[in-house]
Amino acid sequence: MAAPIKIAVLDDYQGISEPKFKSLDPSKYEVSFFKDTLPAYNHPDTTQDVKDQLVARLEPFTIISTMRERTPFPRELVSRLPNLKLLLTTGNRNLGLDIEAFKERGIPVAGAVDRAHAGSVGSVSTTEHCVAMILAAARNIAEDDRSVKTGGWQTVPAVCLRGKIFGTAGLGRLGIAVAKIMHLAFGMKIIAWSSNLTQEAADEKAAAAGFPVVGEDGEKTFKVVSKEELFSTADVVSIHLVLGERSRGSIGAKDLGVMKNSAIFVNTSRGPLVVENDLLETLEQGKIRAAALDVFELEPLPLDSRWRTTKWGQDGRSRVLLTPHMGYVEESTLDAWYSQQVENVLAWEKGETLPLTLY
Repeated sequence: MAAPIKIAVLDDYQGISEPKFKSLDPSKYEVSFFKDTLPAYNHPDTTQDVKDQLVARLEPFTIISTMRERTPFPRELVSRLPNLKLLLTTGNRNLGLDIEAFKERGIPVAGAVDRAHAGSVGSVSTTEHCVAMILAAARNIAEDDRSVKTGGWQTVPAVCLRGKIFGTAGLGRLGIAVAKIMHLAFGMKIIAWSSNLTQEAADEKAAAAGFPVVGEDGEKTFKVVSKEELFSTADVVSIHLVLGERSRGSIGAKDLGVMKNSAIFVNTSRGPLVVENDLLETLEQGKIRAAALDVFELEPLPLDSRWRTTKWGQDGRSRVLLTPHMGYVEESTLDAWYSQQVENVLAWEKGETLPLTLY
């Protein structure tokens, strides 16, 4: 009798995948679950010893299930996994995968989508999380919660957002969704910048979102400005750019240095869009009111990370609100993703065409 096919399920912090994969016939499949994320193979700080630990973990498996970009698979790692025959991922793209390396090895990469809520990961879940973080930073929610629970009371005054300026770096689906809420719910004025954004394109996006191109005040609803004007005039700067070679590290000390002392910086997009040390220095010097961050250069954050160990909001430092990359982590979506991954395993076993492959 043939030995069971070995499956590794990586980085499912909440354990949502377990009942799905445990439903597979145990005589055919042997499933192992790894909830801890080892450091990224291709990160410059990852030592050879840690790289070897990651290879030792993954090398025995024929099928690997991965969650978005939590464990990157660069070419060198793919080349060190001789037993790998199928890579399962979530969503319809994963920037952490060297797709060409998989293609050259003939290893199919099967994605998964939430069929019941098309587009929810990009346009609903992350949008809700971003708006929640903006409000939490403006209203000092986490700080006040901690104060009440530890015997204190009020901390610092909240900031009113009504009528102030919301600046979005990026005016794609997410940038528009967040800007729309901040404009309709709080009357914030919207300014936008990205490297290729034109006023004509912004006007088309405003109309498509159901807004007049020009508001009652005679200003464009989505007003395109320079990068410097966005950072220097916005009361809230929210990052909604796609990570790529051109955008990596595109926000740095020069941009952060012109922000208002009262401004809030928000990033729910990707950590490497921002030069992390520049942001840390800005906040440690208390140059802006607050930052609200869901994404980081290295994830999960190391225990000794400055983000974890610095006493934010004290001794002149800016206040900092941190969440562990929760923008897309919705129960219904993760449940649907893992259900489809199991469907993909069964389809692969039968030699059927996989419904969503990334190449």
